[in-house]
Amino acid sequence: MQGADHLDTLGTRHHLLYWRAKAGDPAGAAAGVEQLLTDYLRIQGPDHADTLGARRSLAYWRGQAGNPKGAAVAFKQLLTDYLRILGPDHLDTLGTRNDLAYWLGKAGDPVGAAATVEQLVTERVRVHGPDHPDTLRTRAELALWRGRAGDYAGAVVALEQLLIDHVRVLGPDHPETLRTRAELALWADNTADAVVAIEQRPNAAPQLHG
Repeated sequence: MQGADHLDTLGTRHHLLYWRAKAGDPAGAAAGVEQLLTDYLRIQGPDHADTLGARRSLAYWRGQAGNPKGAAVAFKQLLTDYLRILGPDHLDTLGTRNDLAYWLGKAGDPVGAAATVEQLVTERVRVHGPDHPDTLRTRAELALWRGRAGDYAGAVVALEQLLIDHVRVLGPDHPETLRTRAELALWADNTADAVVAIEQRPNAAPQLHG
């Protein structure tokens, strides 16, 4: 018998709660992870990877259960601890920055989301390099939040630059390249830049700007 405090028992509880949320009960999963976190704090301490992972799960499922502001607050606190414990370059730290930006945006703060993603782009370029998939993906998220924050021109500029790099790194027919063309057309429409919008439609002939 392993007992309630065995790490395998705790890990199994975490997996069970994940699937509970995926089955359509994120609120129940959040409540369960909150209890699990209490046990991790008692057994592993506040700085252990399992404890931090439980906090990340709790923040996420709170957001999915309809509390995006609570999720954003939790991710901001978690980021502070990840920076202290793991440093700015750790993948969990970078991922938590991304989570924070997402929930800031969902909570009604696209300006804060854009600022957070802009910093994350800088970190990803430094850690992964400019052509890494995670770097390119984060640049796409930056354009999205700029646009949702009302900076349509900034979104267009970011997507024009990203499109050039997607064509260079992935090729003109890659799904990410085509998606960037479509998003560029969307935000260009919002700036009333009809010429760019038409040229960048997914079915248009490949043309680059910049």
